[in-house]
Amino acid sequence: MPSHDSRPAATFLRSLARRKSVEQAIATSHDETRSLKRNLTAWDLAVLGVSVAVGAGIFSVGASAAAHHAGPAVIVSFVIAAVVCGLAIMCYAEFASTLPIAGSAYTFSYATFGEGVAWFIGWDLILEMLLAAAVIAKFWGVYVGDAFTLFGVDIPLSVDLGPLTLDWAPVLVVGFFTVLLVLGTKLSTRVNSVLTILKVGITLFVIVVGFLYVKAENFTPFVPPSQPTEGKSGLHQPLVAFLTGQEPSMYGALGILSGAALVFFAFIGFDVVATTAEEARDPQRTIPRGVLGGLALVTVLYILVTVVVTGMVPYTELAAVEKPSLTSAFVLVGADWAGKVISIGILVGLTSVVMVLLLGLARIVFAMSRDGLLPRGMSVTHARTRTPVALQIGIGVVVAGIAGLADVGFLEEMINIGTLSAFILVCFGVPLLRRSRPDLTRGFRVPWSPVLPVAAGLACIWLTTNLTVLTWLRFLAWIAVGAVVYLSYSRRHSLLAAPDPSVDGVRDPGV
Repeated sequence: MPSHDSRPAATFLRSLARRKSVEQAIATSHDETRSLKRNLTAWDLAVLGVSVAVGAGIFSVGASAAAHHAGPAVIVSFVIAAVVCGLAIMCYAEFASTLPIAGSAYTFSYATFGEGVAWFIGWDLILEMLLAAAVIAKFWGVYVGDAFTLFGVDIPLSVDLGPLTLDWAPVLVVGFFTVLLVLGTKLSTRVNSVLTILKVGITLFVIVVGFLYVKAENFTPFVPPSQPTEGKSGLHQPLVAFLTGQEPSMYGALGILSGAALVFFAFIGFDVVATTAEEARDPQRTIPRGVLGGLALVTVLYILVTVVVTGMVPYTELAAVEKPSLTSAFVLVGADWAGKVISIGILVGLTSVVMVLLLGLARIVFAMSRDGLLPRGMSVTHARTRTPVALQIGIGVVVAGIAGLADVGFLEEMINIGTLSAFILVCFGVPLLRRSRPDLTRGFRVPWSPVLPVAAGLACIWLTTNLTVLTWLRFLAWIAVGAVVYLSYSRRHSLLAAPDPSVDGVRDPGV
């Protein structure tokens, strides 16, 4: 008989290991008061992914990575990031077509690794999408100001509220899309489609014009020699460099890899798409087509933009600019007019990004709430629109408050570590679910499993080691907060903690 002191520990370990079966997960979506409407097509899903990926990042992240990390070899950084993302997205496609329920990596982890891992990855996804939505909304406000300035309009973008200063532009864009999402996901995706087509058109225009200024000599040296990074502490260097005792540096082989970790931000849109699996029509077909088609388009666009920005001007000139971007490249070659076109593209791009991130964040919290890990009242959906109205409004208020009142730009890398963590679990989860449930119908199957999924997971782990030490410390602090929330609330309120851990009579075989 175990001692009395060992029982709490044993109970805690059992709670971490309890799994939610595929049948039970699907049964939860049949609750009419907590279900979403299936009305998204493969086109809608592809546009959602492209919408997030083709944002301000396409006009800035490549230039920044070239200037401070890899030089012209940032093209290789993008290829590495795209390949890793492509492998991970195939794993997402298999999972989402097998288990088409809201929640993305959180839901997939619940069925494979158990409640403990599911909780922490869900908590991690909340951080990722909350910060991403707030950061992008903040940037939208900044670019609104830049656009006004370019066109000779002077409008104050902040309002003093006693001791606080409120940036009204981020609050405006978050409020608009919160209302749109409350009215229905399909309506939101229609608006998003129009905005996405417009910004892809602007991107292609910028690429075509940019190629007129490309010079072959700007690609030499393609991989600049490594050199020390001035004014940077050990906390701001990649984790792998810190652990191996290297001095902070940029360029060279490590610069290509740290550049890949940075530009991975460009591909975060595709795990957001997986959060909408419960709203997809014929998910076994539409989800794989949507996410893989969207990824292919985004990869081509990013590589073309990167070729343009590194070919127009030497990377050393970009490094001399305080915040290098595609606009910087055009200004340096004397094509100042392009700034106006790019500013419009950025505004349109960021507008739809905010919407998709608000949608993804709401779906993650919705899924965790429906399982009892967060208060169940948050997952109640409206009878007509079949959207979690109260939850969506609450999320809008929180994101608008953070974006309007706080300086969140320094937390950008936190978004990357959140995405990569989710990718890692999804990749390793594919072979585990195939082994435990080979009977399940899969609309898409990752080829060469388990080799390809495991290789993708290891590649994602490697990219995380190329994020900065400071990012890792902040991430661990967030995980610690999550542990407190799980121990104090989620573990006891989980539906699987009930005497009969089942939903609609479907018992979880893993408990």
